[in-house]
Amino acid sequence: MKIFVLLSRFPYPLEKGDKLRAYHQIVELAKKHEVIVCALSDQPVEDTWKNILDKHGVKTHVFRLKKPLLYWNTLKQILTNKPYQTGYFFQRGIQKKILRLIEEEAPDHIYCQLIRTAEYVKNIHHIPKTLDYMDALSKGMYRRAEISSGLKKQLFTIEGKRLAEYENRIFDYFNHHTIISKQDRAFIRHPQRDQIVIIENGIGEEFAAFPLDPSPEFDLVFTGNMNYPPNIESAVFIVDEVIPLLTAKFPNLKLLLSGANPNQRVKDLAINDKILVTGWIDDIRTSYASGKIFVAPLQIGTGLQNKLLEAMAMGRPSVTTPLANNALNAIHNESILIAANATEFADAIDRLLTDALLYERIASNGKTFVLKTFSWPHAVEKLMRLMQQK
Repeated sequence: MKIFVLLSRFPYPLEKGDKLRAYHQIVELAKKHEVIVCALSDQPVEDTWKNILDKHGVKTHVFRLKKPLLYWNTLKQILTNKPYQTGYFFQRGIQKKILRLIEEEAPDHIYCQLIRTAEYVKNIHHIPKTLDYMDALSKGMYRRAEISSGLKKQLFTIEGKRLAEYENRIFDYFNHHTIISKQDRAFIRHPQRDQIVIIENGIGEEFAAFPLDPSPEFDLVFTGNMNYPPNIESAVFIVDEVIPLLTAKFPNLKLLLSGANPNQRVKDLAINDKILVTGWIDDIRTSYASGKIFVAPLQIGTGLQNKLLEAMAMGRPSVTTPLANNALNAIHNESILIAANATEFADAIDRLLTDALLYERIASNGKTFVLKTFSWPHAVEKLMRLMQQK
């Protein structure tokens, strides 16, 4: 089968969840099928990144989004009912190139990741199409509105409403639909949302096999794109609300905040030598290996958190929120610890730092659970069966 994959970002490097999902799905699909990747990009794409996909036999095309049009097309959505981010990623000149490329390649199937790309191909009806919602973007935007105020709150609320309506409306333009979790599927308003197939993320053996530091430098570690609002809020929460509850008992507690593009709010958290903000790390596994406990106090994100899969696969006991665990479905006190507020996070961390048996049980069970439940080959096989349906 020849599969045309349309992405809103080039799927490398793997510093964002959508890139990671797209990259692993593409690599798995390319083992048995011909894959053409068409990626939009608002920044330069390095040849070394393209070479990564070339090694897997994937044909790549990158279309640079023109900077002036990014803002103009976003602003124009004031006059429409479409989400602003759909406007940001859509440019008429690029659509003509994509449609011409599809005509030349004559793929058997078109696979779009995220509703941001749907406008480009929604009116193609002679080729079967699958839309990967990935997350319920509308719910994530509403959650951002809940913790904002003033103009930001208004803008996030408006965009959330537009996204919710668009998620519903665009459903009927595609033959098949996928999403990352049941939790996210429940937020899609379409009356046939139960037809959306759950395609989970996976976790590679390269995490499970990575050697852990027997004497990690840091007690706590949190990773992610540190310019992404849910991650920014999580980092601030750990430093401002959780650590103060622990310093009396653990005066030398050390925290590692690791990930690309740290926002100034995150940089400002490095107030002493006990808190390190790294920025981009070539191999994120070294960050997980450097911390005793992985903490992920996510309150406003959606989807399945890859950072939890990675930390748990490496054998680091993890503490997270009910919201983040809804997509993961790990069992509290067996393979993970669940905490809803700062006091509960501090208590969970205290228990793991002082109870060696609990530490080993959560670490071991968490690793077993993730490796058994989340597999890229299994997830992509399910995706492939869906694409092959009439």
